[in-house]
This record gives sequence, C-alpha cells and structure tokens, in this order.
Amino acid sequence: MQLATLPVLVPALLALGAFTGFCAGLLGVGGGMMMVPFLTLLFTALGFPTEAIVHMAIATSMGTILFTSLSSVRAHHQRGAVRWPVVLALAPGIVLGGMVGGGKVFAALKTSWLSLAFAVFVGFSALQMLRSRRPVPSRQLPGAAGMLGTGGVIGFLSSLVGAGGAFVSVPFMTWCNVPIHNAVATSAALGFPIAAASVAGYVWSGWQMPGLPSGSVGYIYLPALLVIVAASMLTAPLGARTAHRMDVGQLRRAFAVLLLCLASYMLWKAWQAF
Repeated sequence: MQLATLPVLVPALLALGAFTGFCAGLLGVGGGMMMVPFLTLLFTALGFPTEAIVHMAIATSMGTILFTSLSSVRAHHQRGAVRWPVVLALAPGIVLGGMVGGGKVFAALKTSWLSLAFAVFVGFSALQMLRSRRPVPSRQLPGAAGMLGTGGVIGFLSSLVGAGGAFVSVPFMTWCNVPIHNAVATSAALGFPIAAASVAGYVWSGWQMPGLPSGSVGYIYLPALLVIVAASMLTAPLGARTAHRMDVGQLRRAFAVLLLCLASYMLWKAWQAF
C-alpha cells in the first residue's frame, strides 16, 4: 500500500466500519453485503490480483463480523432479547455449513445462478415483510433436525457472500412467529459462529493462493480488517439501543428496505457474472 493512499483510505474505512457497525446492532446484520462492493472497489484501486479481489473482499468483510457480532450481541443480551436456545440449536449446522462454504467451495464456485437465486429469495422476503403478512399463528420453530438443516443452509449461504446470515435467519424466525426484536437480537448472536466457521475456511482455502498482497492471511486482508473493526465496535451498541427504541412496524420496514437493497445488489452481481 502506498503512503499517498492513507489520508483517503483510513478515513473511508473508518466511515465504513462505523456505518456497518451501526447496522449490525440495529438490524442484526454484519454489514457484509454493504461492505463487499466498497472493498472490491478499494482492492481494485490498490492493484490486488484480479482473480482474488472479490474473494478477499468477501473474506475480509466476514472477518469483521467476528468483532461486530460480539459488540452488538452484548447490548442486545443486556436487554434480554437474545433467544439463546435458538442460537444453540442453529449453531452446529451453521458451523458445518460455514466451513464447507468458506472452504474449497468458496474458492471454486461460480456465483451467477446463486446470486440470482439469492436476489429472488431476499426480494420475496422483503416484500412479505413490507406487506406485514402475519405467519400462521400455530407455526413454530422446527425440531432439532430442522434447526440443524436450517443452520447449515444459513452458514453455507452466508459464507459464500460474506454476510452475517440475518438476511436468511431474520425472515426465517419471523416466519416461525419469533418477534422481530428477538429475531434481530438472536441473528446478531448467530453472527459469531457464522463468521468463525467461514473465516477458518477462508484462511485455509487462500493459504496457498499465489500473489496475495502483504498483510493477507489466506483471503483476509488484515490492515482493512483492523481499521473497520476499530470503528464498528464503537457503533454497534448504539445501533442495538436504537433498535429497542423503535416499534415493531418501524423495525420490520427498516429491515425490509435493507433486504430490497441487498436483493438489488445480488441482481447486479448476477448480471455481472452472466
């Protein structure tokens, strides 16, 4: 990295970290899908190897979730909003799915059709939340096998796009009649096992990748990671406090708007890939 880039680079990364940390606390998301386009642009400008840029952006983004999830979940836990039995039921599947997705699958998989499928799913979830359709009152979270499978899907998909999993887990929990505040708080807690498993896979799959820049550990670029984390851990508790001041309708609409933005991003990624 050239010293001339630092006066612009560091403030930009601090601003990105502050924004994504706030979103992590407010909506239970790690900010991954918002972070990846910015990091892709940044790594391109820094002249990183073309074939590794998107992989590094996704991996570095997920690495930040290790820290933002801890900061935001502490604030949610203090308010008694995290449903820890749900976290424990989903975590084993999340770890398995995250390690599979973040490993060699991450390094090899073409994402065009996957991006398109994500966009359709996330967009549909957003429209359902905007319509405020109430789930069937009798619907509950599935049993142990269902939670293991759901966790596997959440971990696998999250590891492929560098997201904390809330784009899947919050709609899933609200569909199962978990109140939105609890769903957001619980998704924040799920961010840590998702990130831990995925990061292990990113380090392993990128360890022998030739030509990665100095400061990389596997596909993770540590200088960007550290600057983003420094800002995001300060703002994540603020986002969590803001979430608990909002009523259910406001929080559902905010999350739905975010989902629509993510769906648009995934459509753009699919278009590029095709």
